[in-house]
Amino acid sequence: MLHHVEIYVSDLRTTKSFWKNILKHIGWRQTGSFDQGFTLSNDHDAYLTFVQVEDHHADRPYHRCAVGLNHLAFSVETRELVDELRAYCKKKRYSMLYDDRYPFATGGTDYYALFVEDPNRIKLEFVAK
Repeated sequence: MLHHVEIYVSDLRTTKSFWKNILKHIGWRQTGSFDQGFTLSNDHDAYLTFVQVEDHHADRPYHRCAVGLNHLAFSVETRELVDELRAYCKKKRYSMLYDDRYPFATGGTDYYALFVEDPNRIKLEFVAK
């Protein structure tokens, strides 16, 4: 079981607004806060911590296609919840990925998923169980 992931971000306030609001749709909530970051948790053991990058590292931008994290995938209960997340993301004008192939961007009809980018260009995936 995954315990936690810590992610450094370019703008803590923007990141907090994005992640806190999108993950509340799937039962995550803020469970911690400190001067340079915050933590979101679900009802299980896993949590995500986001930390403001230090200025001397800020000039190295993130790209999911370079070495490092490609994306985070979240399992959700139903296809309807994936649809609700998509409607929310469209309303907020979040960067949608593969939207022209929604909800079967991976090619098969058994894998119902939404792909979206966060403000740091980290890809999130929400897939129905």
